[in-house]
Amino acid sequence: MDKSFNAFAMAQAQFDKCADIIGLDAATRELLRYPMREYSFAIPVKMDDGHFQVFRGFRVQHNDARGPGKGGIRFHPLETIDTVRALSMWMTWKCAVVDIPLGGSKGGVVCDPHNLSHGEQERICRGWVRTLARDIGPLRDVPAPDVMTNAQHMLWMLDEYEAIHGAKYPGLITGKPVGMGGSLGRTEATGYGVVYTLREALRLLGIPVDKTVASVQGFGNVAQYAIRLYQQYGGKVICVACWDQYDQAAYTYRKMDGVDVDELLSITDKFGGIDKKQAPGLGYEILPGGDWLHQEVDVLIPAALENQLTAENIKKMSKRVKVIAEGANGPTTPEADKVIAERGVYLIPDFLANAGGVTCSYFEQVQCNLNYYWEKDEVLHKLDQKMTSAFLSVAELAKARRLYMRDAAYVIAVNRVAQACKDRGWV
Repeated sequence: MDKSFNAFAMAQAQFDKCADIIGLDAATRELLRYPMREYSFAIPVKMDDGHFQVFRGFRVQHNDARGPGKGGIRFHPLETIDTVRALSMWMTWKCAVVDIPLGGSKGGVVCDPHNLSHGEQERICRGWVRTLARDIGPLRDVPAPDVMTNAQHMLWMLDEYEAIHGAKYPGLITGKPVGMGGSLGRTEATGYGVVYTLREALRLLGIPVDKTVASVQGFGNVAQYAIRLYQQYGGKVICVACWDQYDQAAYTYRKMDGVDVDELLSITDKFGGIDKKQAPGLGYEILPGGDWLHQEVDVLIPAALENQLTAENIKKMSKRVKVIAEGANGPTTPEADKVIAERGVYLIPDFLANAGGVTCSYFEQVQCNLNYYWEKDEVLHKLDQKMTSAFLSVAELAKARRLYMRDAAYVIAVNRVAQACKDRGWV
């Protein structure tokens, strides 16, 4: 990751552009440009060998005018408060663009789960919750999984919160295991949401899905399920790129006949890292990490981290590319956006394309509150309806006002949040 890159500065630049488009007043602009609350704290943890190590934790609550805060918790060795600020802001727009009654939050811990035992990770989770036990809750701020966290982490956090407050609060956190308050379909939701919007974009462009070829960056949960659904629709994915923890480098794994998710999972660790030594035996070429972007494909799906499509590398993108569906948060810099717009590539912006996760988290909250859980087909049908409706609203505005898709999505989201702030009398 480029240490000079500041995700929050990028998020603010995107917001500033939208604020100019809609003529947002100074007070509302100032309110929405920064988080309402943020927490930075130490988590002392007793390690397995008996020594204590202090981890840095974060929680940022950007805006809750439309409802309780909502947002994941990342475990990442390069996590920063500015990254969490940016992600919380993007969560505000994400909830607004799909029109669910939630605000934007985000959390994180500076750590590397690759190098932590099960017990050490549990103690970090419980320590994170103990620090924030008065500042999160079903009606206040609802965490969820994100990069390198999962359903087990969420259950540890829920258990700690319930122990502190002496009651059951299944709506505190989403992304829980099914059977413990989790929702069927939540695992697939973000990746499926990406492909639901991609399907609609290709339909508007008059391109059959089964005639397209894609390249994907990332091989975590989002990428895996996006590939699965895209292939069910008849599309072909020829390569995936992912980070190698041991080499501390990224590689692209290409198979021109099409990648097989289950085949790759057989040689993948729990963090989405593919075994470079075993891949050739399954027929995969191993290319440099950045080569996923240079492939002769119709669709690009960045589904890893922020700052992946830049002014420098976007120039190497194939002229064949017609659509970019952002499965990751903040993968494209404003400078790269200019090149994409100039080339006429149809971009589905991150906080629309990957909103399937938070939408299904909202469904999980509803089910927890009702204490009644839906079947998987019902969850995914509702998700498809919500994602399709949101996409069409953005696409129609973009066409009517001749806006870049990211700008159109921002106009819808920021207007909704700004109006909620005004209605409450905050500005």
